[in-house]
Amino acid sequence: MNKLPSIRNLQYLIKLYELKNFNRAAEACFVSQSTLSAGIQNLEDQLGGQLIERDHKAFVFTDMGEALVVMAKSIVQQASELTQIAHETQNPMSGRLRLGCIPTIAPFLFKPFFTLCKNSYPDLNVQLKEDTTENLLKSLDAGELDCLILALPVNTAGFHTKVLGEDPFWFVTHKDYPVEKGQVYSYQDFPDESIFLLQKEHCLTEHAVSACQLVDSQKINPLSASSLQTLVAMVECQKGATFIPQMALKTGLLEHSDLKVLRPAAEQASRQIGMVWRQTTRRSLTFNKLTELLKSLLSEFSE
Repeated sequence: MNKLPSIRNLQYLIKLYELKNFNRAAEACFVSQSTLSAGIQNLEDQLGGQLIERDHKAFVFTDMGEALVVMAKSIVQQASELTQIAHETQNPMSGRLRLGCIPTIAPFLFKPFFTLCKNSYPDLNVQLKEDTTENLLKSLDAGELDCLILALPVNTAGFHTKVLGEDPFWFVTHKDYPVEKGQVYSYQDFPDESIFLLQKEHCLTEHAVSACQLVDSQKINPLSASSLQTLVAMVECQKGATFIPQMALKTGLLEHSDLKVLRPAAEQASRQIGMVWRQTTRRSLTFNKLTELLKSLLSEFSE
């Protein structure tokens, strides 16, 4: 019987395809570049075909290599679940759960969620990875994560998505702005470049601009922040304004700041929070139970 390709070597191939760089792929797999290269070479020897065309400067995946990457993702996903099947049969709320979450949700939701999980399901080992939506979806597709908590809408084609609840947006301004709570106003009342946002890779920016109906791009400052904490600091120092989700306000993001909170000019401005997992997973019961916990937490945030 021919020796089958190892799961580890398939993981090397997937990561190399994603990162398009041997050194970065090796670092992501926590191995040396020579180990990763040897693993790819071993795959080629076992399969009797060329997966990558190399020269001294660059490389490209062959048709066979790209086809193997697609198959390898499915194999790695199923292999990662094999060790959990026996546990899930007896107790679906046990074992390791690799959870991905975006940076505009994780700092505010994870601690109460983790505490609630420990109290409700002490045999469940929740491990968090914080990253952008795009990177998390890639990790989920590759079988490196089990489920995600994301802000919607986002393209989750090929995955199962369950809406957990709404997270309203609030318009946060410096205390010196002559607009008070309950007062009707327009974003046009604010100076050009006075509204600060997160960097574009954060989906919160697109969601906030769309939900709050900010159509005049001249009002947006060209400077951007990498986190909500930095965004608040920029608004305070520059005496500007921004959009902040309610769950961040509920956990004290604006404490000890010179900022005030107004309702957005647009009615019912909010983002949806959803949980995402692979359609092929065998852990649907686990995820459905966790969605109930998350729904209860989000309902508290929305009060």
